[in-house]
Amino acid sequence: MTDLAPILQGFFTDRLARQKKASPNTVVAYRDTCKLLLKFAQEQTGKPPARLSVADLDATLIGAFLRHLEDDRGNGSATRNARLAAIHSLFRYAAPRAPEHAVVISQVLSIPPRRRERAVVSYLTPEETDALLAAPDRSSWHGRRDHALLLLAIQTGLRVSELTGLACQDVHLGAGPHVRCHGKGRKDRATPLTSLTARVLKTWLAEIRPRPDMPLFPTRAGGRLSRDAVERLVAKHASAAADSCASIKEKNVTPHTLRHTAAMSLLRAGVDTSVIALWLGHEDAETTQVYLHADMTIKEQALARVRQPGTKPGRYRPPDTLLTFLDNL
Repeated sequence: MTDLAPILQGFFTDRLARQKKASPNTVVAYRDTCKLLLKFAQEQTGKPPARLSVADLDATLIGAFLRHLEDDRGNGSATRNARLAAIHSLFRYAAPRAPEHAVVISQVLSIPPRRRERAVVSYLTPEETDALLAAPDRSSWHGRRDHALLLLAIQTGLRVSELTGLACQDVHLGAGPHVRCHGKGRKDRATPLTSLTARVLKTWLAEIRPRPDMPLFPTRAGGRLSRDAVERLVAKHASAAADSCASIKEKNVTPHTLRHTAAMSLLRAGVDTSVIALWLGHEDAETTQVYLHADMTIKEQALARVRQPGTKPGRYRPPDTLLTFLDNL
């Protein structure tokens, strides 16, 4: 066994599990990165993973691995950067434990993330939202479950992991109805529910007669829905909704599209982006700025305030006092 194996084992058992108390999703993502890297290194060096040294994973090999992700596996810049972040975390852990490889480690840590273009977020219009919510066949058990799930996702903007992680005890339908979830970064948050969503969930809970720890949206056998299952049901109902709303065909509707839809609904209702960031559980409020770029209404309102070249400035006319009185009621 070489110097890499104990470092890699300590990284997962000591750094991630004990020191950082990383979430299961983070551990899985880092594990998959390391597996891909070790298999690639084996192909490049001819050494089995247990015989690899830190020195074998130099900047040249890591650079080739990153190109392999993009060229051969078809990964985008976001995935490439996420894999690189995991590698950087591993090498920062290795630095004080393998000082003899300080040069190799520093060269790997100097590999920068790739700058990437940010696409305009995709979201559903109110008409498309109504069509999607009407798509599940509510005469069936699965249709009623899917309708409740889609409605909750669109209204709250919960992530897929948060939706699938919900237990029946996380829904509070008394005064001030809300749902509690354990979100990304191990943060708990509560999101209020509209009266419509509360009524649908109340009916759904009455139907499944749950135990407190039972999944809110279970499989027919009573288990917890997987991420893939949620993605499939969203795609299925989006395809059905396209029959009544043709514009949905032009969009790749995923569970994250529903999250974007919730954010855009709040933004168009005049909610400040800092509040939307809290609503969505964003670590950094800057993340929420993408919704400002996506909303053409806000841009059109800004344009309407600008005097066009070659035109005379408008003359101020005070508002009608009677209409002002009515508006202020």
